[in-house]
Amino acid sequence: MALTVSVAEIVERSNNPLLGKADSWGRVLLGEVATIQNGFAFKSSQFTKDAGMPLIRIRDVGKDATDTRYVGEYDPAYLVNAGDLLIGMDGDFNSARWHGEPGLLNQRVCRITLTSDIYHPKLLDYALPGYLKAINEMTSSVTVKHLSSKSIAAIPLPLPPMEQQESIVAEIEKQFSRLDEAVANLKRVKANLKRYKAAVLKAAVEGKLTEEWRKAHPAIEPASKLLGRILAERRAKWEEAELAKMEAKGNAPKTDKWKAKYKEPAAPDTTGLPELPKGWVWASYDQVGKLQLGRQRAPKYHSGPNMRPYLRVQNVFEDRIDLSDVMEMDFPPSDFAKYELKPGDLLLNEGQSPELLGRPAIYQGDLPGACFTNTLIRFKAIEGVIVQFALHVSRHYMHSGRFVDEGTITTNIAHLSVGRLATVEFPLPSSAEQARIVGEVDRHLTLIRETETQVDTNLKRAERLRQSILSGAFSGHLYSSLMQAAS
Repeated sequence: MALTVSVAEIVERSNNPLLGKADSWGRVLLGEVATIQNGFAFKSSQFTKDAGMPLIRIRDVGKDATDTRYVGEYDPAYLVNAGDLLIGMDGDFNSARWHGEPGLLNQRVCRITLTSDIYHPKLLDYALPGYLKAINEMTSSVTVKHLSSKSIAAIPLPLPPMEQQESIVAEIEKQFSRLDEAVANLKRVKANLKRYKAAVLKAAVEGKLTEEWRKAHPAIEPASKLLGRILAERRAKWEEAELAKMEAKGNAPKTDKWKAKYKEPAAPDTTGLPELPKGWVWASYDQVGKLQLGRQRAPKYHSGPNMRPYLRVQNVFEDRIDLSDVMEMDFPPSDFAKYELKPGDLLLNEGQSPELLGRPAIYQGDLPGACFTNTLIRFKAIEGVIVQFALHVSRHYMHSGRFVDEGTITTNIAHLSVGRLATVEFPLPSSAEQARIVGEVDRHLTLIRETETQVDTNLKRAERLRQSILSGAFSGHLYSSLMQAAS
């Protein structure tokens, strides 16, 4: 929907400090000092990804890049060059200078071009976002908000004398420069923390975190015995279950030939794999856990007598389950028994963007009675395998790209099938060393999380400070402070 009150009313009623309240300055309508050019409705049938002219759409404003190109003829009047000021006229009403390669101005994007020398271009850049935000907040909407060029032209900009405009712009840029340097440092710290986290996970699954621990515990049972015991117990449980089925049907076997039907879990291909620490052994996901794909969604399950919450790829993030958007569908008793999640189940994204394929988290039982869909793979750790250790192995494989190597990619979405995950190599230490590794990883990652929290807090503080600088600029306080400092 469009604006329901005039822009003048918005400025009058708004408490937004960025709208300019210095009474001595006066105001000028944006349309009196600039032209507002609406974009053109280029034919979508001539959009491409890899040929033609770049097409600047609403989603590209502020990004300086576009993944859409246009192969048809166009009017040069709609050509956007670096430095042009653009406004997205739907959604959030964002504005930004275009710094990408020359492109075409698509519909619902407009270009602002100053036609008068009474307004400083950079002051306009700083002033516009506050007005667009206020307009957005006062625009009613059921679906997508729309902004008209008429409303943009009616924006009543504060109009200080040019000498004051130049001083204000210079001071804003000086303060922003210091702030940008601080923000850049914070972002570098955040990037370094991300790399450090990946390094911790890598060191964990390679045994480097517990080198000294192994030296102090030379008598720990080697993982080869643990794996042998796991495989023997899996076979024994299968035989016990099969024998019970046959006896229940009155078909007690007379020989042991039926045991030949047992299918051993897939072993990994160790060709080219690095040497593991002493006492470790290469296993596979299929050998150390039970893998299962969730149930497919279908219209017949949209309603029914057994509605249950279910988790999907949108709920599983790295090392956390997000329950803010949980859906329901019908799970008859037989399906519920098969797909019900239990605390300690490790869930991995089956389909994701490549860099996030296999993103894992442990279900802790926070949503009792929940099931899962076929966008997720469940891994149930076998006794002797600590699920938190399996989580860290999976996180490492996500960050290192190992899951991508094993997956298939279609239209920018990667898929990791149960069959492919089953044969992925799994570095297996003893249960005691697994526990030690989990404790060491948790200690390192806790420190990382605490530092990340501090960085995020300071980034938010920097953004508040940025808004405070602009508020001072358009209230007149910033210029007054400059004059007092100069006197």
